[in-house]
Amino acid sequence: MKEAQDLRSGNTVKIGNDLFIILKAIYNKGARNASSVKMKMKNLSTGSVSETVYRATDKFEQIILERRQMQFLYETNGFYTFMDQETFEQMDLNKDDLGDALNYLKEEIVIDVIVHGTKAVGVELPPQVDATITYTEPAVKGDTSGKVLKAATIDTGYEVMVPLYCVIGDKIRINTQTNEFVSRAN
Repeated sequence: MKEAQDLRSGNTVKIGNDLFIILKAIYNKGARNASSVKMKMKNLSTGSVSETVYRATDKFEQIILERRQMQFLYETNGFYTFMDQETFEQMDLNKDDLGDALNYLKEEIVIDVIVHGTKAVGVELPPQVDATITYTEPAVKGDTSGKVLKAATIDTGYEVMVPLYCVIGDKIRINTQTNEFVSRAN
């Protein structure tokens, strides 16, 4: 059993008789109220997607599905094609199956693809990924007291907040669970 606050995007849980893959999990710590986790989940049987809020301490039976190391090849008409690194078998996932992973998906990245039976149902990103900053504003002199962040666009087109000292072309490491800057990767 795993508590709701420990579940992450790509985890699979059993609720009732159905299996759900978690597409997005946002933890909210309430000041007076109990902490909660807002989850966007996909039912693996019906394919329907729903959003539900659970208490952080709610327990779920976690189901382990087969995970295969696969390389992202390309995207065509909303379908994302991955190739198994050992068998060269290709599997497609649609945009809804990928959830937040789309923020970090770039060609040739190798990630875990979750397989249910013979069908790919989702992906699981590593805890941290490296990316290159393609655009950010220059730092303004005088804005350096405290923890000051600025917006930066990475090579996948996703925008993250980075410290002022980061410039275009820097390789940075991002926490995929919180979408936060971790460090420079150079």
